[in-house]
Amino acid sequence: MLNVEQLLEGQIILIDKPRQWSSFQAVNKVKSAIRALYGLKKFKIGHAGTLDPLATGLLLVCVGRATKEIERLQQGEKVYSGTMVLGATTPCHDLERPIDHYYPSSHLTLNYIEKAAERFKGEIEQVPPIFSAVKVDGQRAYRMARAESSDSNAEEPQIASKKVVVYDFDITGFRPGDSNFVAPDVQQEPLDHQTNLYREPLGVVPDGLPQIDFRIRCGKGTYIRSIARDLGMELGCGALLSSLRREQIGNYNVADAWKIDEVTERLNEM
Repeated sequence: MLNVEQLLEGQIILIDKPRQWSSFQAVNKVKSAIRALYGLKKFKIGHAGTLDPLATGLLLVCVGRATKEIERLQQGEKVYSGTMVLGATTPCHDLERPIDHYYPSSHLTLNYIEKAAERFKGEIEQVPPIFSAVKVDGQRAYRMARAESSDSNAEEPQIASKKVVVYDFDITGFRPGDSNFVAPDVQQEPLDHQTNLYREPLGVVPDGLPQIDFRIRCGKGTYIRSIARDLGMELGCGALLSSLRREQIGNYNVADAWKIDEVTERLNEM
């Protein structure tokens, strides 16, 4: 095990964040393990890029002087893989909320989808999701969006667009769905703002909707949920993100990351 001086000199710990864990919870898991092993009360720790709680994959946790590297690490290219559901939408563009609309999708073909995906490569203008950590008037957008969901008098946050870069957007699988699919009635239940929606996601994907698997390589600040939303608009059928995994940040790969329940054991082995 590293001594205290070596630890605080700076360590970048690769964590494979599980689904339904926030990035904050994952960092706290590492922090608690370090406190238990080293007896430290105060030390610097943080992560180099938030990963949505419903996503899995690579989270870079920086300890000690490595926290000075966070800004540099955030500039690294990211690689994501996952699945998008076509023919339906949710307010948050993933499964944190239930499906609110269904759209015809019988016109979809793999060639049509691939051509649409090509239009998202390069420098693009993107509006982050309202359910995101982007700040609007000093507040996190997701807090404002959740307040709006539970209070009809609250205003939906207005988020400015920004330029992001998508280097690759590859469709790695296509499942056309069931041509006889009948969209169920959409019933919006009242939302309790105290509900921990990341721990208990409400969205369910009905059998029969078309789905695509993808791999995206992109620059800093790119929201894959926004790409799902915008691709759905481009295809004229709506889309949502049903799964997301971050595979790479710069030269760091999730294949080298620790599972969350291995943290104490792996720290002992350092």
